[in-house]
Amino acid sequence: MTKLTVISGPTAVGKGTVVRYLLNQNPNISLSVSATTRSPRPGEVDGVDYFFVSHERFDQMIEQNELLEWATVHGVNRYGTPRGPVVDALSNGRQLILEIDIQGARAVKASMPECNTIFIAPPTFADLKTRLASRGTENEDEIARRLVTAEAEMSAAGEFDHLVINDEVAKCASGVLDLMQE
Repeated sequence: MTKLTVISGPTAVGKGTVVRYLLNQNPNISLSVSATTRSPRPGEVDGVDYFFVSHERFDQMIEQNELLEWATVHGVNRYGTPRGPVVDALSNGRQLILEIDIQGARAVKASMPECNTIFIAPPTFADLKTRLASRGTENEDEIARRLVTAEAEMSAAGEFDHLVINDEVAKCASGVLDLMQE
C-alpha cells in the first residue's frame, strides 16, 4: 500500500470535497495542510484548511527548504507543501494525502516517484464552469482566470497514475480509496 497519495485536478472539480469525505470516512488517513499566500475564504481556519502566510514568510520557507513543492497558482498566489509534516507522517507509517495543484503534483512525483498520483476530473468542462460559478467565492475576473488555468490543467490528466471522474462525491471518494489501497 502506497503511503503517500497526491490528489490533483482542475480548479472547482471538488478535490477538497472528495478529500473531506475520505477523511470523514477513514480516520486512518491524514491530510497534509498546505501553506498559501492567499487570504482565507469565509469559514477557513488557519492551520486546518491552510497555513495562511505572508509573501515574506513564504519566501523564507522557500529559502530554508521547508517546502516539498511550491508554485504560483492562477498567476497570483503561491501554495506549497511544508516538508516536515509529510516526512513525519511517512516515517510513522501513516497514510497521507496531498491535495495540490498540477504543478505541485509534478514536483512531488519528480522527487518522490513512488507516490500514487490521482487526477480528479469533472464529467465535462461545462460542469466545471457551472461548479466554479456556483461557488460564489470568486469575482468574474477570477472565474475567467481560473477557467483558463483549468483548460491547461485538464490536458495534464495523462501524466497521473490514475484518473477518477467526480460525478458524485461518494462514488469518486470510493474510487480514490480503492486506488489508495492498491
